[in-house]
Amino acid sequence: MTAMQDDLTGYADDHALGLLTPAEAELFEALMAADPALAAHVGRLRDQLLPLDLSAAPVALPQGFAARLRAHLATVTQDAAPVAAGALSGDPTVVPVAANISAAPRRWLAGLAAALVLGIALGFGGALQRPAPAPQVVAVLLDDQGRARAVIEDFGDETAQIRFVSDIEVPPGFSIQAWTLPSAEMGPRSLGVLDGPRASRLAGPDLPAPADAQLYEITLEPLGGSPTGRPTGPIIAKGLAAAQGI
Repeated sequence: MTAMQDDLTGYADDHALGLLTPAEAELFEALMAADPALAAHVGRLRDQLLPLDLSAAPVALPQGFAARLRAHLATVTQDAAPVAAGALSGDPTVVPVAANISAAPRRWLAGLAAALVLGIALGFGGALQRPAPAPQVVAVLLDDQGRARAVIEDFGDETAQIRFVSDIEVPPGFSIQAWTLPSAEMGPRSLGVLDGPRASRLAGPDLPAPADAQLYEITLEPLGGSPTGRPTGPIIAKGLAAAQGI
C-alpha cells in the first residue's frame, strides 16, 4: 500500500465518520467532486456505517438552535472564501485557504491539500491502483450504557480495521485488545493488541469467513495483551456484525 493510498483512504474514512474539520471536509469534498470514484467510495463507507447512525438515540435540538445556525451560516457566507477554488480552477498547484483560517489549521491542512492536488491529478483509482477492498461485515461496538465506542470492519482475509468514535481512557500499564467469536466451539480469538484507542489495522489468525451476527468486542488487558490468549479484563464495548452483502 502506497503512502498516497494510505492518505486518501484515511481521509475518506474520517470524512465518512464526520471527523474532519469543516475546512478539511471542504477540501475533501472538492476532491470528491472532481473524482466520481472517490465519491462512490465514500458513499459505500457511509452505507457500511449506517448501523452506527441507527444506534444513536434521537436528541432534541436546544431552543433557538435554528436561529443561531442561520446567523452563523450568514456570517460564514460573507467572510469565508472558497477553500478549494484554486484546486478546481485549472491550476492544480494552487490550493487557496479561506482567509479566516488561522495559521495553525493551515499547517494541519497541508497534508490534505497535497492529497487534493495529487488526487485531482491522478484520480482516486490511479492513486490506489486497484479498488479499495470492501468489508464482509461491519460491527458497531457499544459499551454497557449503549454508547458507540468503535467500529470494526472485517475483510475476511485475516485483516480487519477498527476505528474509535468516542474517547476511551486506557490506564497506564494496560492495553486494548480486539476479539471476535467465530463460533462457540472455537471460542474467542484475538484480532490484535492495539496501541491505544486509535484507528488501526488488525492482523488476526486464520479464521473462517466472518458471518452476520458474529460477536466482536474490545477488552482492557495487561500491557501487551491477554496472558492466556482469551479475554481476561473488563469488556470496553461489544457488538454483533452486520453482513455487507458480499
